This record gives sequence, C-alpha cells and structure tokens, in this order.
Amino acid sequence: MKLILTHEVDSLGAPGDIVEVKDGYGRNFLVPRGFAVRWTKGAAKQIDFLKRSREVREVRDLGHAEQIRSQLEGLTVQLPARAGNTGRLFGAVTVADIAAAISRAGGPEVDRRRIQVGQPIKSLGTHPVMVRVHDEVVATVPVEVVPA
Repeated sequence: MKLILTHEVDSLGAPGDIVEVKDGYGRNFLVPRGFAVRWTKGAAKQIDFLKRSREVREVRDLGHAEQIRSQLEGLTVQLPARAGNTGRLFGAVTVADIAAAISRAGGPEVDRRRIQVGQPIKSLGTHPVMVRVHDEVVATVPVEVVPA
C-alpha cells in the first residue's frame, strides 16, 4: 500500500514522504490515526505543502542543531505536578507539559512530537527526557518534577 505521511512516524519517515507499507499496517494503524493518507496522483500538491511547512520548522543545519542541543542541556526544567504523600503523581506528565515547561524555563520552542520519554513519568524527582533536535542530534534534558 502506497501512503503519504502527514505526521512523523518513527522508523518510517517524516511528513510528506511517500512510503510503501503492508496493507494491514496502513489500513488499521496509519490511516485511522491520521498519520498518513492514501497516495493518489492529485496528492502532489499536498506533498509539496507538507514539505514546505517541514522546511520552515526544521533546524537550519547541523551547527544550529548543536547550538540548540547545548542550550537545552544547560537548562534546569522544573515541572510542578500534583502528587500524593508518597511522591506518586495523580496522573502522569505528558510531552505537552514537558514542552511547555521547557519554554517557561527559557529554552527554545520544542515541538511535542520531538520529545521522547522512556517510561511514563508518574513520580516526583528528576527524569531524563530525550529531545530530537535534528535527525542526527539528540539532546538529553533533565526534567525535575516537583510537587505543586
């Protein structure tokens, strides 16, 4: 099945890429969740639009990505969250919460889709969070979850 990606999908591609996937993966996962649309001849305009918007958001070059990584790794990000007496959170910290906390800490605007959390953050303390700045550059940002 030939698809056009509308969102970034790990190990598959970026928005605007034309990919060939198995029928079940495309029909049951990618298309219903809005990660991709079926490829047609008339979809060329959509591909161009997605690629142009991706170029605007992309980091200019590798040197700029390294600069952003050093800026992110130098931050101390504190994220207030409601927690019980044992330090366990009511709910979990989302990637949108982390992106907002990075901005409040004085860091650059980070797209929430570029933030990767290993395990769900459900307790107080310091947790490492990975931010994919560029395809080749990954920053590790320590996020300290404090009681609200």
